Amino acid sequence: MVAEIDKRSGFCFGVQNAVEVAEKALLRGEKVFSLGPIVHNDKEVERLSALGLVSIDYEQFNKLKNCKVLIRAHGEPPETYYTAEKNNIAIIEATCPIVKKLQSRIKDTWLNTRENNGQIVIFGKAGHAEVVGLLGHTENEGILVSGPDDLGKIDITRPINLFAQTTMSISDYHSFVELLRSEMIRKGTSDPGELLHVNNTICGQVSNREPHLKAFARKHDVVIFVSGRESSNGKMLYSVCKSINRDTHFVSSPEEIDRSWFTGKKSAGICGATSTPKWLIEKIYEIILEI
Repeated sequence: MVAEIDKRSGFCFGVQNAVEVAEKALLRGEKVFSLGPIVHNDKEVERLSALGLVSIDYEQFNKLKNCKVLIRAHGEPPETYYTAEKNNIAIIEATCPIVKKLQSRIKDTWLNTRENNGQIVIFGKAGHAEVVGLLGHTENEGILVSGPDDLGKIDITRPINLFAQTTMSISDYHSFVELLRSEMIRKGTSDPGELLHVNNTICGQVSNREPHLKAFARKHDVVIFVSGRESSNGKMLYSVCKSINRDTHFVSSPEEIDRSWFTGKKSAGICGATSTPKWLIEKIYEIILEI
């Protein structure tokens, strides 16, 4: 069996930075809490937990005092920082710089829209940590949309400032924008551009992965996509591979590898999400080489 690892797979910059920040603090012997799993990958969370990182939820966070809490790459709403200050919690900042910049843009735009009766609309996944943080910078007045069924949430007679969660599919975002423009025209807006301002806020590492993964999936007989089950980026990129190569299989651990997937196949491609550690991809690669 010939196997190849996609060179672009593995942690994105934001996740890699968060993991390194956590590791450095833990190696100094510090007691560190992570507000939510540091990354949507159980195997990596288990590895860091063994080093001493403790994942907590918001209920636990609100009860903490006089300790250190890591803010993961997804970012947090302003309320989290207010709580930390009130309870003498030292924040270890690991918000992705791209997310941090988006939070700032959304906050500035939201403050300006108050003057012209505008709306902040965020294209993203309900409940996703990044989205929770982004909405928090609008005092939760922003409108969350995930697809065509949410068009009705938007008042097309008022200015619309549209942003996207950084890890959303670029093609899905473009499709939503076109649907919104069509809906505005259908309801009498002669020039949607006068009211609709579209911000291209999807991370380049994510948007560039789509065409690359399509080419990668096309050149192999079978594709093994490695990702945590909770990763929205993983689900999206897996669907990209699956759309090109029907013999694409989603796994979260080496134990999920099924030897029958490789019967009659000559080449296998191994790739993963931006939240998948390279060590896990390499471990699965080694197993496939032995098949």
